[in-house]
Amino acid sequence: MHLCPLCNGLGEKTKQCPNCQTIMQDVGKVTDYFDDYSAYMDIEIMKLYDGHKSSLEDHLCLHYFLCPNCQRQETDSIQE
Repeated sequence: MHLCPLCNGLGEKTKQCPNCQTIMQDVGKVTDYFDDYSAYMDIEIMKLYDGHKSSLEDHLCLHYFLCPNCQRQETDSIQE
């Protein structure tokens, strides 16, 4: 079984904003922001629609990162 360390509180990812060098915040999985119910859908099914061709096969979890200073948004793939 593969688990995302960020989703399950087992680790952290520090990402620095390229605009202002502030530490960006992990605001969750990309798929959680699709609609009101996507956060409650099966994770493996949602990976088919997350925008990464092989996230299911490669065991990747795509996360949004937000800069609290300049509001820059980025995505990053996290190895499960």
